[in-house]
Amino acid sequence: MTQRVALATVMDQLSIDAVITGYAVAVDDGSWQDYRDLFTPDGRADYRSAGGVEGPAAEVAHWLAETMRLFPVRQHLIVNRRLDLQDLGGYPGDRADVRADYLNPMRLEGAQDGGATAPDTTAPNFASGGRYAFGLLRTDVGWRIRTVTVHEKWRSLSGSLAPS
Repeated sequence: MTQRVALATVMDQLSIDAVITGYAVAVDDGSWQDYRDLFTPDGRADYRSAGGVEGPAAEVAHWLAETMRLFPVRQHLIVNRRLDLQDLGGYPGDRADVRADYLNPMRLEGAQDGGATAPDTTAPNFASGGRYAFGLLRTDVGWRIRTVTVHEKWRSLSGSLAPS
């Protein structure tokens, strides 16, 4: 691998990482146009394992916008990212797969914690965790998500674990 190819590969890895981070930020901030912009025109999202929907990214963004109103506080983390960049005989290709774990603490609208002290109305009372599978394509405007599938492994509501 030449230095030029190695540099291109590192640049692709950084660009893909930025897309994955952008995905988390868009969902947490409720930036649904940003969410849609991260996908290819034929991009799809699958949230069925977490009780959601599957379909074109624009339709899923609409569903997320409605659903996430129930959770005004959310901040999910995408960690342990494993990136497989298409290899064209030592040169990076135009496809990539990313598998990454997530932790998703959220706060249900109107939820209150009980107890002798004043409730902390910002603390999460719902959390889930699992793994994302992203399929990405290089496009004229950079790397974009072609598919994302959520594989929820667990969830907790106010401390009680319930496997998915």
